[in-house]
Amino acid sequence: MRHSPLLLLAASLAALPGCAPKEQPLERARDAVDDALDRRPAEKLRDAAEDAKDAAVEMKDEAQKSLEEAAR
Repeated sequence: MRHSPLLLLAASLAALPGCAPKEQPLERARDAVDDALDRRPAEKLRDAAEDAKDAAVEMKDEAQKSLEEAAR
């Protein structure tokens, strides 16, 4: 029973993201407009993070395509 507190903590932490409030359509639209007009807080940081995410997805897709071609 020594692991019971750890299991309880892990289960609690796993459930937390489900408790986050959903973003309303108006908030999403406002964020999209602010993004288009470069008016979001920390805009440069957000843009850099979006670019990094896009590059990672592109690298994953290229790697998967290369593996599929090598398997033929």
